[in-house]
Amino acid sequence: MRMKRREFLKAVSIALGGASAVSASNGSIPQRVLGKTGVEVSAIAMGGIVVMNMPQKDADAMVRWAYDNGVTYFDVAPTYGDAEERLGPALKGLRDKVFLACKTEKRDKQGAAEALRQSLKRLQTNHFDLYQLHALRTKDDVEQAFGPNGAMEAILEAKEKGLIKFVGFSAHSEEAALMALERYPFDTVMLPINFASLLKNGFGRKVLEKAKETGAAVIAIKAMAKTYWSGERKVQKCWYEPLMERHQAQLALRFTLSQEPVVVAVPPGDERLFQMAVEIAKSYRPLEKEEREELERLASPLTPLFPLRD
Repeated sequence: MRMKRREFLKAVSIALGGASAVSASNGSIPQRVLGKTGVEVSAIAMGGIVVMNMPQKDADAMVRWAYDNGVTYFDVAPTYGDAEERLGPALKGLRDKVFLACKTEKRDKQGAAEALRQSLKRLQTNHFDLYQLHALRTKDDVEQAFGPNGAMEAILEAKEKGLIKFVGFSAHSEEAALMALERYPFDTVMLPINFASLLKNGFGRKVLEKAKETGAAVIAIKAMAKTYWSGERKVQKCWYEPLMERHQAQLALRFTLSQEPVVVAVPPGDERLFQMAVEIAKSYRPLEKEEREELERLASPLTPLFPLRD
C-alpha cells in the first residue's frame, strides 16, 4: 500500500525518536571542498539506495527533506535497483543546486558509454558532476578499465563532451585503489573508511595517504558499519550489520569524517539510518581522546568487514 507523504514522514520520525528528525533543524550539515575539484559539497551524501523501491511521492519527500537539511551531494548507480528512476524525478527543480554523482560497473568502452547514456536519461540530466568506475576489486578490474577499448576511454571522451565534469572510482580493496591512483589523476576515491577495519588492521590507510598525495578527495562508505550479520538480517538495505544505537553511530561517523582527506560520507541505504547520520553531522566535531578510546573498545571484539590483504 502506498503511504501518503505525511504518513511516510511520520513513520520515519517515530523510527528516529521524534519529529525533529523530519524537519530542518537550526543546524546544517558542514560543507567541505571536494579536493582539487574546488567544489563545495555537504559532508553527508544521500546514496540512491535510500530511495530504492520507494513510491515516487515518498522518494520526492525524502530528497526534499535531505536538501532542506543541507544535503547537496547525491550518489547513485545503475546497480541500485530502481534508484535512478526514483532519484531523477525527485531532483526536479533541484538539479542545478546539487552535486550529482553516478557510476558504472562496465569495464569496456561500449558498455560504459551505453551505461552513461542510460543513467543520464533515467536521472533526467544532461551531465554528471562526477562519474566513477564502480566497485574496482581486483587488478584485472583496473587492467580492463584502462586497457584498449576500456571503460576509461568512454569516460574521458564523455568528459571532453561536457557530459562529465569530474572523474572518480569506487573500490573495495586497497590493491585495486592504489593501482587505479597510479593510472590516472582521479578527482575522487570512494572507499570503505570504517572504524573497525581501520583501527584493527589499517584497511584504507595507504589509500588515504596516496589520495592526500595526489589531491583526490575521499568519499567514505561503510562509516556506520559494525560487522557481519549473525542471525536475522534486520535492516534489509544493508548486507552488513550497521550501528543502530545512536551514540555508537555518531562516534563511528565522526571518526570517519575526521580522517584526512575524507570529505564526504555516504551513510547506509536505510532511510532511518541516513536521517540519523544527517542529524549527527549537524553537530560534527572530531573525536576527543576519551571518545576514540571508547570506539577502540567497541571495535576490539568485532570482525572487520574489510580485512587487509597482502
